[in-house]
Amino acid sequence: MVATVQRKRIEILVDTPLVPRIIAIVKKVDISGWSVIKIASGGGRDGRWDHDEVTGAAAKSIVLMIANEEKAGLFADEVAPLLESHGLLITIGTVEVVRGERF
Repeated sequence: MVATVQRKRIEILVDTPLVPRIIAIVKKVDISGWSVIKIASGGGRDGRWDHDEVTGAAAKSIVLMIANEEKAGLFADEVAPLLESHGLLITIGTVEVVRGERF
């Protein structure tokens, strides 16, 4: 079996216009890679929302990254001030990855 190592998987749900600001934080804490996933619709405590193709007003994305524990902690600290003010949802979980030296 291929050897794996533990890393942190970070997912943050953001309003799409905020993605560049989140990516700037990713770069600041030296996380080497990320993916942006566009979200079509969802729901939460404030109700259901759908992506508005015309205005993009309700457009949301998930920024996904894998990092070591230290960088994941730095990212969480840097993004913490935006969590409440921008209604962000962040999850951080432990995952097994192959080629852990890349993260």
